[in-house]
This record gives sequence, C-alpha cells and structure tokens, in this order.
Amino acid sequence: MPAPKKYDDELRERATRLAVEARRDPVSAVGAIRRIADQLGVHPEALRTWVKKAETDAGDRPGTTSSDAERLAALEREVRELRRANQILKSAAKFLRGGAGPSVAMKVGFVDSQKEQHGVQPVLQALEGTPAQIAPSTYYAAKTRPVSARSRRDEELTVLIKQIHAENYGVYGARKVWHELHRRGVEVARCTVERLIHAAGLRGLLRDKAPRTTRPAAETDRPRDLVNRVFTAARPNHLWVADLTYVRTSVGWVYAAFVLDVYSRMIVGWQVATSLYTDLALDALKMAIWRRQHQGAELHELVHHSDRGMQYRAIRYSQRLAEAGAVASVGSKGDSYDNAMAEAFNSLYKAELVRNKGPWRGLDDLEMATVEYIDWYNNRRLHGELGHVPPAEYEARHAVTQPITAPLKTS
Repeated sequence: MPAPKKYDDELRERATRLAVEARRDPVSAVGAIRRIADQLGVHPEALRTWVKKAETDAGDRPGTTSSDAERLAALEREVRELRRANQILKSAAKFLRGGAGPSVAMKVGFVDSQKEQHGVQPVLQALEGTPAQIAPSTYYAAKTRPVSARSRRDEELTVLIKQIHAENYGVYGARKVWHELHRRGVEVARCTVERLIHAAGLRGLLRDKAPRTTRPAAETDRPRDLVNRVFTAARPNHLWVADLTYVRTSVGWVYAAFVLDVYSRMIVGWQVATSLYTDLALDALKMAIWRRQHQGAELHELVHHSDRGMQYRAIRYSQRLAEAGAVASVGSKGDSYDNAMAEAFNSLYKAELVRNKGPWRGLDDLEMATVEYIDWYNNRRLHGELGHVPPAEYEARHAVTQPITAPLKTS
C-alpha cells in the first residue's frame, strides 16, 4: 500500500468529527472508520489514529491527552537542556573558580571544544552569567580575526615546552623548562612559561617521602663524621656520599646503590641487585673509583661519607676505600640528616624514574631504565643547585678554570 499522504487540517478535522459521531451511534458504529475513510479519501489507519486522539482528549478513552503530551514533551525538552547546560558547566569548571576569569582566547577554545557535541549557541547560553561568559559577536569575531603574533608565538612555545617536558621524563616544572629554553637560545619570560605550561596541562613532579633501608652495623670502631651535615665541596672528588634504596617489582624487591660527588651532584657509581648485602654497595664504589681514576683523577684527598649501614662498614668496603687513598666518614645512628644529600638523590630517583615510569617487571627491566636515567641525570638534567646546568657540564666548566700542572710533551 502506498505511503499515506499529508492531509490538510480541515479534512483531518472533518473526517475525525464524522467518525467520532458515527461511532457514538450504535447503528452506524460498526465499520464507521473504514467507511468514512473511503468516502473522504483518507487512509483508514490515519483516521483511526485521529479518532483515538480525539476520544482521549474528550475523556471518552483512557490515555494521555494532547495537552498533557505537549506539557510532558516540553518538560522533557527542558530537562534535556538543563542536563546539557550542566554538562557544559562541569566541563568549564576550571574557568569558574573565581578571579578575573579566563581570556577571550581560552573562552573561544572552550566553545570550540564543546561545539561538536552541543553546538555553539547552547554552549554560549550555558556560559551566560559565569566568568567564562562570551558574547556571540565576540566569539564569531574571534573566529574570523587573523591570528595575533602573540598567539602564534604561544603556539610555537607550547610545542617546544611539550617537547622539553617529554624529553626529560615529564618531571620538569615551569622553572626548569624556562631555564632549558634559555639554554636553547629562546628568550621568554618565566611568567609566560608558567602560563603556557599550565594551559597545556603539564606540571613538574612532586617527590614523596619513602622509608629508609639502612641496616645499622654493630658498634665497633666506626669512623668519625667528617662532614657534620655540611654537604659542600670545592672541587670534584673532594667529597662523595653513598646510600641505598629499594624498588618493588613484579618478582620481588630490587635494591639500588649510588655514589654521588657532592661538588657536581654527578652519580659516579651505581649498581642494582636483588640482594641487600655488601657486594651491592661495593660494586657501586668500584665503579666510582674506576671511573674517576680512568679520567686521571687523584683520590688521596677524597672523603667518602655514608650512614652506618652494614654494607658500608664491611671490611671489604673499607679496604677498597683505603686502597684508593680515600677516608671514610660515617653519620650518627638513626639520623637521616647526617646523610641528607644521598637520601635526597634516592628520593629523586624514586620520584622521577621508579614511580614515574613504573611498574617494573624485575631486575633487568629496572637496570636498563636506570642506565638511561643516570645518563640523562648526569649529562642533560638541569640542577638548580648548579645554576641550572647538568653535572657533566658543571665539572667541565671547573676543569677549564684549573691551571695545567702536567708538563707539555715535546718531540
């Protein structure tokens, strides 16, 4: 059967009235709808629908009247609009926290982010009366206005900021990103970097405190504390600090030992293992001594400082220090401040690598990541205590300022 035609209001009203009247007369009620539909050229099912609606509105048939249906439809539209406005306002919550409100560019960007889902006009209406309110004329003018020089520069800087943040384990905040930009020859105000890094949703890494791993050795003739919490050095290989930390992996605990040069904050020796005994710390010390001696350094004035852990009080460890000409220094019992610099690096290592890039499958997984992290830490990571340069560069600067004492070779 062909699809029903669209009937004009007069025909619909007349057909409905005749059918309702015919249905009220018992003599003509049977087959009234089909008979009248055929007479007026109306589809019987269309007429049947009109009759049901008329009888319901008149109270002759149970059901929802037209006025009730219209009222319900209006309420449902209102609820949908309120839900949409609420969803838009939730998305704009970061703009609605008081203060002077977001810039026009941020408002336009927000509307653009929501227009595909809600449309432009509903978003503009939902923002009326809030700090993020923007007039339609302002929005459309901003969309047609050429991009300003500042906006173009912000876009270029944001790309570079995201690159620097990603290249540095995602741990840099605004301060270090700003210094890295200056190192790359990009002149920009720090407040601009803070604004752009916030707008990009980036942030620096916050360090948490972690339990200690020290196992005190028995009180014998322990070395004196030659540092007394003064962690400064006039040159490389004047003062080293050493400590241990631990990492949870899928197959159990892995332990890490580090030796740090106080002058440059450089990690000169390190080792990871599944055992928390002497060889772990001793291997890190051997690496540090070999590395420095391989570079031609003299260690006879070196002070090696650690806590009272049994790994650092072991005879083999003390012998290796003595062979290199170094002097051992040990802090007091149960006082983390006596080895604060080494423990601070452990906290940094746990924050920037372990928690930031974990979880870890096991020793091999963590060891490879530690190799890459130490290389980044020594050669590329900016250190605020060093004037925002990497440790390797800081030591190189020191080297070029020292007089050459070795005689020149002549042919």
